[in-house]
Amino acid sequence: MNLEAAVSQVQKNIPECVATGVVDMTTGMLLAIKTVDSHPREVLDLVAAATSEIFQGPNVTAIEKMFKKARGVKDDGHHYFQEILVMSDNLIHVFQRCKRNEDVVFVSVCKSSANLGMVLSKSRMALATVESSL
Repeated sequence: MNLEAAVSQVQKNIPECVATGVVDMTTGMLLAIKTVDSHPREVLDLVAAATSEIFQGPNVTAIEKMFKKARGVKDDGHHYFQEILVMSDNLIHVFQRCKRNEDVVFVSVCKSSANLGMVLSKSRMALATVESSL
C-alpha cells in the first residue's frame, strides 16, 4: 500500500480524526496528508515545520541530552522523545516518531470530544501501518 492510501485508511480507524499526515523532519516536507477539510498549502507546510520544531527544536534537544546524561545513556543519536501530545481548544494532536526511521513523524488530529485513550491507542496501532508504507 502506498503512503497516501495508508494515511487515508488509518484516518478512518482513529476516533473523530479530522487529519492525518506524515512529516519528514530531515527535509521538512509533508510526505502525505489526508484531511476532512481543505486547507491552504501554506497551513499544511506550517504543520510540517512545527512538527520539526516540536521534536528537534534547540530546547527539546537540550532536554534530551540532559536526560541521557542524567541516566547514563550514551548519546548515540537515538531520540528520547518518541511521542508528543498537544491539546488545543478544539483538537487533540498526536505526534509520533516512526520506530524504524526516527526522522519521520506520523501526525493525527482529532476533535477534542474524542476519547483521549482511544485516540492514543488507535494512533499507536496506526503507526505500524503508516511505517510499513514508507
